[in-house]
Amino acid sequence: MTDIKPGPELPGDIVEAAGYPPGRGAAEPFYDPRLTNEDLAPLKEQTWKSYNIFAFWMSDVHSVGGYITMGTLFAIGLNAWQVFICLIVGICIVQFFCNLVAKPSQQVGVPYPVTSRASFGVLGANIPAIIRGLIAVAWYGVQTFLAAESLNIVFLKLWPGLANLADVDQHGFLGLSYLGYISYAILWVLQAALFWRGMEVIRRFIDFAGPAVYVVMMALCLYMLFKVDFNIDLNLSSHHLSGWSLVWGLTGAVASVVAYFSGPMLNFGDFSRYGRTFEAVKKGNFWGLPINFIVFSLLTVLTAAATVPLYGELITDPIVTVQKIDNTFAILLGGFTFVVATIGINIVANFISPAFDFSNVSPQRITWRMGGMIAAIGSVLVTPWNWYNNSDAIFWTLGILGALIGPLFGILIADFYAIRRQKIVVDDLFTMSESGEYWYTKGYNLAAVQAVIASGIISVGSVVVPKVFDVVTWLPAYSWFVGCAAGYVIYIALARMQNVAGSGDRPLALIGEKAS
Repeated sequence: MTDIKPGPELPGDIVEAAGYPPGRGAAEPFYDPRLTNEDLAPLKEQTWKSYNIFAFWMSDVHSVGGYITMGTLFAIGLNAWQVFICLIVGICIVQFFCNLVAKPSQQVGVPYPVTSRASFGVLGANIPAIIRGLIAVAWYGVQTFLAAESLNIVFLKLWPGLANLADVDQHGFLGLSYLGYISYAILWVLQAALFWRGMEVIRRFIDFAGPAVYVVMMALCLYMLFKVDFNIDLNLSSHHLSGWSLVWGLTGAVASVVAYFSGPMLNFGDFSRYGRTFEAVKKGNFWGLPINFIVFSLLTVLTAAATVPLYGELITDPIVTVQKIDNTFAILLGGFTFVVATIGINIVANFISPAFDFSNVSPQRITWRMGGMIAAIGSVLVTPWNWYNNSDAIFWTLGILGALIGPLFGILIADFYAIRRQKIVVDDLFTMSESGEYWYTKGYNLAAVQAVIASGIISVGSVVVPKVFDVVTWLPAYSWFVGCAAGYVIYIALARMQNVAGSGDRPLALIGEKAS
């Protein structure tokens, strides 16, 4: 593997973010500017410790969406301990895959779209980058809208006279109330300002946000338990599953957990690139995923269980739970906490990803910050408040786009581990030379392009066919696994047929087996 040496700064549009660019990349003089800027180049220094990765996952896990996702598992007929087991199994699967996808980026010090150049080609990598970027833009809008809902609670508690402005029928535009626009704009500006300051400021924010949300979540849980004298029933399902229905319910719940994290899991390399060592990243993943998730799951289940005796119904939305608390300080604290939590997950899951992805498309024209702002503007244009509660709209947008995440993941893992045996030629990731390792055919690896088309059709079909024809209705829950497996298998078959990296002349490598 080529050594990474600091080189002179590239001319042109490369802009440092408040004195600390997101990458501090070391671009060699011979790197092609069409593939390079300081944000995408290999890092000069990789400084993140295990705690920083741990804090990243705390920000990603502690969200309104995560809380609701866990709560909905009760609706399929699982009791509390069954839900808890599914959450643990699901998050351990996520940890395993995150460790796999983390290694190439940490090894080379580059973000996800750059590592994708090894499998898709230096130009073909724009295919996975654009797909992931579009998904992140849509979810960025949804999460900002959810945070705005929390901010609305705070405003209405402090100034009840604003209630009329919260009525979308009397004072609304394009499906959102005037107060909703005010809250959305405030959150939009706050997130953009935080992002604009650069990766080090973001790191400090998530180092604070994760633990802070934990403290308030614990306080909310204890408050609810004290209100009901710790008299709760963990059997929260209205019906019970048995036999094969129970088996499918359990596996479906596990699949839901993996699917929920599929986006951040795919582009986890955007963060693992900062890790000092791969061991530090793995340690951070261990504490941030199974350990952190177990504690968060306990808090979620106990808090949800306490809503039944306290309010007479099971409430799985923490915003609604906070609204019902008859205590001004608790409402303000809860509203503020959910705002912080949502900003945290939005930054790490839905802002940084498209920033790198869009920058990869045209590095000299689109800097990291400009890529992030493109995502921020796009998140407003899609008016997420209009389709967030519309299951059909979500299905035909995020459902289909999300089905492509599995194939992209499978191809990346297959190429790095099975085909290339964990070897990356760093400098060739940044060259347009036809003799470069990742030039392939005019900058595109046809094996990867063909594999993503074939596996994408299979994965999207596993989502669309049950929806349209009302058959195998359980299949969409497993679309990530279907797509990942299809992408992995099909890419390996095509790569060996086309002798990518000499793979047709030798046995496949196993995960963990390195090139000699």
